[in-house]
Amino acid sequence: MSFFPISPHSDFPLSNLPWGIFQDEGHNALDLPPLRPCVALGDYVVDMWVLASKGLLTGPQWSSLSKTHGPLQQSSLNQLMGLGRPWWQEARASLQRLLSAQEGVIRDDQRLRQQAIIPMDQVTMQLPAQVGDYTDFYASKEHATNVGRMFRPGGQALNPNWVHQPIAYHGRASSVVVSGMNVKRPLGQILPHKEAEQPIVAPSRALDFELEMAAFVGKGNALGESISVEDAWRQHIFGLVLMNDWSARDIQKWEYQPLGPFNGKNWATQISPWIVTTDALEPFFTEAPLQSPPVLPYMQEETRRSLPDIDLQVDVTPEGVKQASCVSKSNLKYMYWTFSQMVAHHTLGGCNLRPGDLLGTGTVSGPEPHQCGSLLELTHGGTKPLSLDQGSTSGQLGYLRDGDEVVLKGFCAKEGLPRIGFGECRGKVLPARLP
Repeated sequence: MSFFPISPHSDFPLSNLPWGIFQDEGHNALDLPPLRPCVALGDYVVDMWVLASKGLLTGPQWSSLSKTHGPLQQSSLNQLMGLGRPWWQEARASLQRLLSAQEGVIRDDQRLRQQAIIPMDQVTMQLPAQVGDYTDFYASKEHATNVGRMFRPGGQALNPNWVHQPIAYHGRASSVVVSGMNVKRPLGQILPHKEAEQPIVAPSRALDFELEMAAFVGKGNALGESISVEDAWRQHIFGLVLMNDWSARDIQKWEYQPLGPFNGKNWATQISPWIVTTDALEPFFTEAPLQSPPVLPYMQEETRRSLPDIDLQVDVTPEGVKQASCVSKSNLKYMYWTFSQMVAHHTLGGCNLRPGDLLGTGTVSGPEPHQCGSLLELTHGGTKPLSLDQGSTSGQLGYLRDGDEVVLKGFCAKEGLPRIGFGECRGKVLPARLP
């Protein structure tokens, strides 16, 4: 229990402590840089720059560091990520002690409390890391099957290779943005109607969200070496965020053969600002789906209890409407491929992952119709619009319209444990620029 009250419905109890980077909005009385590392606790951010500068993180790892130029005196979390799990665990243990009701170091020092514990509504969250490379997987069997049936009617829904390896493509790190940033509808080549043979350049008419989660790589590997499936989660993944891989389906459909997505997806990928660590997620692990046929030895896990049970939700709010409509509820536990398998496969040939690299799951769809993680699936390519909740002046949703706001949410809940959450990933669609 923390030394100040936290709502039982909060995403950020003492057992969570997700990491982020905040921008100080005038609170700074210590002449510190505006961008600083923090953790979330209830409705507050805890300024890790302040705590580190006072030498409050203890243990054999952190005690050996400089109080002025360490990994927590940075404007991104990359250096912290690269230290490895012993450092992350030691920091977590120190924080849980310092912020507990039993510890008086911060609790009883009013000046330190004012410096280090800042109301969340007084700061602006930024990207938590400098994303060097971004890879997006296609790890949901339900999603891949749904899309295969739509794109290849009458044919094989899954390509033969899908059950043998986690399929992925390399995305654009430069267009990864943080929650709260609005995104412009992209221009691109599209076919203006079904019978058209010549494309035109126009704003996308089939704008979609994708409900995803993503892992931030912590400690990397050397070029030419691989990461084992046993070590991937525990030693190399720092934590998870929510991710909306904004997609222009009409641009994607025209361009995707033979090399896959390009302009249909490279214009915006949005993530939540809080990285929930692997240690915070450990108590919520559950059985991943059975894999058949058996995977090759380098991806065989000791146990399939290898995915966290994370409830996910997508809300859409049309412009001018106060009430959001829930359009999808899914869960990460439906992923056919686990993060450990994604990392093992990604590095099989010696690809080097680096601290701050981002690995997306692909759309998280479940077995039920309401668990589809994209409008492409939910509306059958826009042909069967969804009915939005009452209060919307435009009660049908095929694809996203200008002014629509999309919010992704996620949390873990288990009897006997505090609920932990991811905050939200929020973005609004703005009109396209003129061609």
